[in-house]
Amino acid sequence: MYVGRIVAVGCSKAGLGAALYRVSSRSFPNRMAVELSRGIAIVPKPGFENDIQKNPYIAYNCLRIARGMAVVSNGSQTDPVAEKIESGMAPRDALAYVMLSMDYEHDSLDTPRITGVVTPDGKKGWLAIVRKDALLVREYSLQPGQAFYVCTYERNEPCIAQIDNGFDAASAADCCDYILGKGVFADFEKPVSAACAFAKADGSFETAMK
Repeated sequence: MYVGRIVAVGCSKAGLGAALYRVSSRSFPNRMAVELSRGIAIVPKPGFENDIQKNPYIAYNCLRIARGMAVVSNGSQTDPVAEKIESGMAPRDALAYVMLSMDYEHDSLDTPRITGVVTPDGKKGWLAIVRKDALLVREYSLQPGQAFYVCTYERNEPCIAQIDNGFDAASAADCCDYILGKGVFADFEKPVSAACAFAKADGSFETAMK
């Protein structure tokens, strides 16, 4: 099944928070994740820079840490969501405000925006999507070994049913491997790249990309 981009928030079996992002693409597969000073971005691979002229939405910051929480998304909403949280706004309110303000991506596919936020203790996570027909924001109480997800297509509603009950990772790199091809994510086609944040015992997040 092709579901497009995927955002997930989870709690490891050891009780640590994780935020996961996966690029899956049929139209623009020649992309990669790169580390920046304030997080991780998705950009075209060398030789494919002109793809930006075909679709300006394909390059963006996809991962930030804000007020001790990890933020992941499939578009340019990453930074404003992180900045609202940094300013003191609650994650639910930051997601609702920014997603409503920015709306879905007005490309040829009306691509939805999806965003996730998780606390380092893995107890709380939030998923949001803005589609052409809806704005949905949901808070989750996470249990060890659980990860909830939302996708741009098909599985495009934050809900209790979209869950992986066998989520197991011990590092940000493990999270990248997981969302690229393990658990429920193994059934989703055309993986391209991943960027993930995983909480350490001291409450800070480590990040990784593949």
